[in-house]
Order: sequence, then C-alpha cells, then structure tokens
Amino acid sequence: MRMYFACARRSAVALLMSGLTATTACDSLLNVNNPNSVTEASLDDPSLLPALEAAAIQTLQCGVVNFAVTGGMLSGEYLASNGFVDNHIWEWRGVTEIKAAPGSCNFNRTSTFMGFYTPLQQARFQLEDAYRRAEALTDADLPTRAKILTEMRAYAGYAYLLLGEGMCEMTIDRGPKMTRAEVFAVAEERFSDAITKATALNDSILLNMSRVGLARTRLDLGNLAGAATIARLVPTAFVKNAEYSELVFARENRFYNLNIRNDYLSVGDDYRAMTVLLNGQTTPQPDPRVPVRDVGRNAAGDGATRYWQQLKFTGSAAAPIALASWVEAQLILAEAVGGQEGLDAVNRVRATKNIQPLVVNPGDDWTTLVLEERKRQLFSEGQRYADMLRKNLPFQMGVNGVNRKGQRFSTLTCVPLPDVETRNNPNL
Repeated sequence: MRMYFACARRSAVALLMSGLTATTACDSLLNVNNPNSVTEASLDDPSLLPALEAAAIQTLQCGVVNFAVTGGMLSGEYLASNGFVDNHIWEWRGVTEIKAAPGSCNFNRTSTFMGFYTPLQQARFQLEDAYRRAEALTDADLPTRAKILTEMRAYAGYAYLLLGEGMCEMTIDRGPKMTRAEVFAVAEERFSDAITKATALNDSILLNMSRVGLARTRLDLGNLAGAATIARLVPTAFVKNAEYSELVFARENRFYNLNIRNDYLSVGDDYRAMTVLLNGQTTPQPDPRVPVRDVGRNAAGDGATRYWQQLKFTGSAAAPIALASWVEAQLILAEAVGGQEGLDAVNRVRATKNIQPLVVNPGDDWTTLVLEERKRQLFSEGQRYADMLRKNLPFQMGVNGVNRKGQRFSTLTCVPLPDVETRNNPNL
C-alpha cells in the first residue's frame, strides 16, 4: 500500500539518522517521522551501506521478538494477566481489534501492545532495499559488499518466512494478495540464494542460518524430503541468535519486560507443570526445556490470573532468542523422516538437556510425538503458533467459549491483513 511503502522507506532513513537506536512507528497514517536532513538518493553512498545493513537487521530482530511473543499469546503459551485492552485481545483473538493492531517497534518497558505485521514488513522492505543498493555497487566501492548481500538475503528469508507462517494472506509493496504458499516460495528463493552466496563467501554462520531457514520453509510447504536433505547439513551445536540489548527500548527482549520486569503476561496453563524423566531418575522432574515458576500470587494487573514466570529469558532484557539452530534442524529432520532416523534425531536433542530417550510405544502417532517435542524444546520462540497453523491444531476456547475473565474466544487462528493495509492498498 502507498502509505505503508513510504513508511517503510522513511523508517530506514530514521534508523540511520538516529544512530540505529530506534525504529519508527508506522501504525498510524499520520504518525510518520520524516527527518529532513537526509534524502533517499544519499543512501546510495557506499559508506552508508553498513549502517543500512545494521538498521535492517535490527528491525528484523524486533520483528522476531514481536512474532514470538504475539504467537505465544495466540497459541496459549502465555495468558494476558493485565488490564490493558491492547494486550488481552490477543488471548481471546478479537478479530476486529487485531485487524486494527499491526504492531510496532516503538515500544518501551511498560508497553503491552502486540502485533508483528508492521515490524516484519518494515524489516522485509529495509533488507530488500539495502540488498538492491549494495547490488548496484562494486566490491571496490564497498569492500564488505559480498557479506552484506549474503546477510540481506538470509535475514530477508526470515522476514518472509515469519510473515508466511503467521498471516492468513499477504501482500508485498502494494501488490495483490498472496497465499501463504506464495510467501513461502519467496522465502525459499531468498534462503537458497543466501546459501549460494554464503558458500562462496565461506561464511559458516550465514550458511547454516540459511540452511535452517530453508529447512523450516520446506517443512511449511510440505516438502518433507527437501526439508530433511537440508536439515541434515546443519552441524551439531550450531545456533544463530536474534540479539537484544538494553541500550534502547526498541532493542529489548519483550518476554523479559512483559513477564519478568512486569507481570503483564503469565505462562499458560498447559506449560505450568510439564515433567519428564531425566537420565538416572525414575520419578518425573520439571522439564528443563520449559523452565517456569509459580510466583505465588495472582498478577496485580487483573487479579484473576495466577502469575507464572518463564525462566528461559532471564537476567535482563538483553537475553537472546534462538533464530536458527541445530536443535531446530534435528526436530525438522525428525518430523520429516520418522522411523529410526527420526527417533535418533529426537534423542540427540533430548540428550542436550539430560533427558532420557523417547520411547515410542505401539500405536503412538509419530507426528504427535514430534510436535510435543517441538512444543517443549522451542517454547517461547513463536514456533508453537506456526505448528498449530501448519498442522491445523485446535486453539484454546476456554470453558463454554470464554476465558477466566469472561471474554469470549473468536475462531481466529491466523492473523488477517490489518486495516492499515486493506484500506490503503489499491490492489486490495
């Protein structure tokens, strides 16, 4: 859409001029910060490309945490334990309200709003724009050109992937509606190109980050053989994190702010008492993959929700979130191939947490077992929400269709295009 496209472009300039300290809010057509000291043409200056690169990655990482925490509420990993309307609409999945809430990176430590559409769309635009500008230069103009091109492709793959996983349908740069499969196809192209470039560059981090992204995309597309082939290539213990910092609010991990620093979110019912057999134990113990604790009181914000904290992201709001990992690749492999190879993959991951090997009994459904492993191992990474959509799993509906606060659940599962898109995109 016209105004969105302009907003994404201005965000890139604003990030550059602010020293990469904040993103620009674009969830209002009249709320656009337009710095006058830099023209768009000046961004073609090769010396500015590294700053544009860093700004684009920062916006993507903002999109990653917003996707994970929003998906956590939609999937039931977290409950709204506050009294703020902009937050609890995501628990009961209010359709009209969610369409009016595309999200933003303009948050602080007490912000409660959710939504991932705007941050990921801004990231997607900035990554593609930086790629286009770098591609037009030569290596003599920009010595780091090959690295920037590779990074922009790899991170862009994740922007498309997450938008494809979470949205019911999509659009790119004022274009027509796209199906989720069409968005995944673009993500696959970006990851494949990144793999080619990273191989030529001999950059193992970008190479394996892109491999995990490609395997995940192929799993989303139902290409199990292709997913398995690429997942097998990811080396043991590999992890690439989305990184956060407490230097500025827009770079903070929102899980920490929403659930540790404040009691705005509480861990969902299904995740509060997960147990598993550890090596050498005969009695089930708390599952180390889902570290949580009962604070011992109801949340102050609503007085109705028992306050449980997650302990996966602790210490500070600078705690990283895994973007791509060998662990995820192994679970993709397990789901894709099943059989002994799949079981071995699951047990390799279990071993990293000192958990006894998985026992498969006659009549057990393999996909159900793997989805449970993913639910636990990938807790608070946004992946449970994607799995629920991918496998058409039931969403929480409470008792008689209402939650503990009397709020009625809707039938919404995937996120519809926001009003700011549908009202301003001429192709819609």
